Amino acid sequence: MLATRSGSRMRCATPGPHTPKPPSNAVTAESARLQKAPARGCEAALSLLMCALLTACSGSPSVGILGAYFPDWLFCVIGGTVLTAVVHVLSYRHGYGSWLTPPAIVYPALTVLFSIVLWAVGFNL
Repeated sequence: MLATRSGSRMRCATPGPHTPKPPSNAVTAESARLQKAPARGCEAALSLLMCALLTACSGSPSVGILGAYFPDWLFCVIGGTVLTAVVHVLSYRHGYGSWLTPPAIVYPALTVLFSIVLWAVGFNL
């Protein structure tokens, strides 16, 4: 409907041929509510599944040493760093040090590799 101003009041003009008509297949509120109902059930099932799959560990991944508990990844990172230093010394001693370039990428990558291998071998198997 078109609104026109006459004096201080607003009055609506009757719809003409230029006024768009609502679509004939307009969704009613009841049908929209029924269409959303299965989605709510699916959301609830997905939430329940995610809660079941994302539960925490049964025990904390830590190692007790003299009464203090340290996370197991800490030992893996220390071991990975030590193994990387050993690879560095051995590679330069045997003349293969030039193969480990660029060092800013190779040494952190070796540390991560050795840390993950130590974690998989020492704490997961």
